[in-house]
Amino acid sequence: MTRVLVEQDPAADLAALRAAWADEATFAYLPQRAPLAADDVARILSGLPNHLRSGHVALLTSGSTGRPKLVIGARDRAAALARALHAAQDNTRCAQAIVALPLSYSFAFVNQWAWATEHGRDIVPTRGLAEPALLRAALERADNAMLCLVGVQAAMLIRTFPDAAFDGVARLHFAGGRFPQEQLAALARLFPRAEVTNNYGCAEAMPRLTLRAAGASGDASDIGRPLPGIELRTDDAGRLLFRSPYGAVAVHEDGSLRTIASTDWTATGDLAEPAGAGWRLLGRANEIFKRHGEKVSLPAVLDTVGTAWTGETGVYRATDRVGEDGYVLVLAPSADAPQVRGILGALRARHPRAQWPLRIEVAPALPRLHNGKLDHAALGRSGDRAVAWDQRI
Repeated sequence: MTRVLVEQDPAADLAALRAAWADEATFAYLPQRAPLAADDVARILSGLPNHLRSGHVALLTSGSTGRPKLVIGARDRAAALARALHAAQDNTRCAQAIVALPLSYSFAFVNQWAWATEHGRDIVPTRGLAEPALLRAALERADNAMLCLVGVQAAMLIRTFPDAAFDGVARLHFAGGRFPQEQLAALARLFPRAEVTNNYGCAEAMPRLTLRAAGASGDASDIGRPLPGIELRTDDAGRLLFRSPYGAVAVHEDGSLRTIASTDWTATGDLAEPAGAGWRLLGRANEIFKRHGEKVSLPAVLDTVGTAWTGETGVYRATDRVGEDGYVLVLAPSADAPQVRGILGALRARHPRAQWPLRIEVAPALPRLHNGKLDHAALGRSGDRAVAWDQRI
């Protein structure tokens, strides 16, 4: 027997999750606007091998490929990871989890739902920044709460609550996308008692691999050390691989099931290098390319932009008028001329011309997936966004 749950109302979802978690049946938990229909997911689950049809949970993701895939993890592994995170993040003081991300997103599901369930903590459901008033009310009532966000939400949160100070938040965890290192001062004003951490992983890790306290490094790409029991290494191409006792046991993608043995090394999709006792991300394979013979690292570019711009930032790949590879920088909310000049000045001071954007576009907001991450496919469909600057090659 397998079950499929689809996100609806946050409070009702909690009741459905509690019932599913108490059941031995494997269940899938899908976002409301899932890229796979619930009936299709039900057919996939019903076709799983017998040993995967009980005691497991399936979460739907599109990762960086844009192709939907079901990542299947063992529920006892998720509970064990929640216990490991509790110790590594020193979450003992946290009495509640304020949910601002969809619980169908693996980071929130394990870091908040599984953690709260395993340790008997309260869960406070909200719709996140989709309903700012409800989120603000929950944050104002917070009592030693844990809040989990994705990196791009930092600027939105600061902009939405410019004069607030939520001193009931004790832990603020970021994962999913670039860590908002340049926003730490503003986040400290917004959450004056919170310890902030950079949490790195991927869906196949279910989903956590490393942890870094925000103040331990000034580098947004520094992901810190692996959690206890997790191994990391790179291959000859610099791709980051992991082996984890908490990781997924199978992935269903493109019509086929791939099982993951405990001895297998699994690719994270990122390039990385050792950094002291930890690791530093270099970007994904499509985030590093050559233009006019010069290597362009989009993470390095975004680090520079972050020194001059505190709003939201996105990039998408494009070619110039002669077919040479490049990228477009997108800013939100719409930057004015002095702000654009400041960004260009920072880029010119640190990067040769080949590493500058082809153009800078501005928009009221960046497109997002249900889990709050940037929707890179939609970002690349520039539509009628205003162009604030163009190289005009």
